[in-house]
Amino acid sequence: MKAVGYRASLPIIDPNSLLDIEMPEPQPGPRDLLVKVHAISVNPIDTKMRMRQSADAPDWRVLGWDAVGDVIATGHACKKFKVGDSVYYSGALNRNGTNAEYHCVDERIVGHKPKSLSYSEAAALPLTALTAWETLFDRLEINRPVPGAKKRILIIGGAGGVGSIAIQLAKQVGSLEVAATASRLETKKWVHDLGADIVFDHAENLTEQFSKAGWNDISFAFSTNNSHSYVNSIADILAPQGRFGLIDDPELFDIKAFKRKSISIHWELMFTRSLFSTEDLDRQGWILDQIADLIDKRSIRTTMGSHYGLINATNLRRAHSDIETGRVKGKIVLEGF
Repeated sequence: MKAVGYRASLPIIDPNSLLDIEMPEPQPGPRDLLVKVHAISVNPIDTKMRMRQSADAPDWRVLGWDAVGDVIATGHACKKFKVGDSVYYSGALNRNGTNAEYHCVDERIVGHKPKSLSYSEAAALPLTALTAWETLFDRLEINRPVPGAKKRILIIGGAGGVGSIAIQLAKQVGSLEVAATASRLETKKWVHDLGADIVFDHAENLTEQFSKAGWNDISFAFSTNNSHSYVNSIADILAPQGRFGLIDDPELFDIKAFKRKSISIHWELMFTRSLFSTEDLDRQGWILDQIADLIDKRSIRTTMGSHYGLINATNLRRAHSDIETGRVKGKIVLEGF
């Protein structure tokens, strides 16, 4: 089968950083689906994992987590899906990725593809939708009120893949008033269109902006990037006993500013359930089905920002390069081989 792989961590400008290769078709395990991949999307985790290979690997490594496709075979213990079903999912860190014609995935972390979306539109959703849902509802528990606090949430990095879906879920499912940050005219418009009630510029002094707009004593804050830079501003805006979630990996993260208000901190990694085979592993399939239902009811929409064409090394190198700049709006998708 066709795939895009790598053996060594190289700068994305190096043509050998990602290469078109041929690999054997994978064989499904007992709870696996074998999926013919139609479309994928690219996430920051792809670029991070590409650069974690310390030396030339003996075998090809394949990146990619988000995928949409059709089930062409099932393991003998599968219960939820059958051959011919259209599915979408975000895979697992400890298995080969979705930048390939065929891919095996545990059926418990798979959802039924939204009927109203094309393959490419659906490919934009799984990883970011799972991350946003788990942060909002499993970690921050936004449906559990913070005593005396305003039913509001601040989302740092609103125009990125996770921020784009988090705005919609917080608004449409959580019934919260939503503030998001963005710094460019096009990204400010993007987050407004997704439903943000107010937009702050994270390139400027956030504390001053919050004060001027009367945004204080809010229940929740969710940071998707550069979290260490916003600690004091977030501590200012959150109410006592407020809750703060983050998904990035700051090297230094001084949380003393949160102590006075007893602000709780919640880290989210979408891959935790699959990495540790937790008892609630099938919750991810359930979440994806909830997202599909919300999409098909037109309550939320896809966060596809750009379509880069076929799934090949050239187009994936371009996608990795653009993500590494940190200026991507929504999600980058690729489709077909």
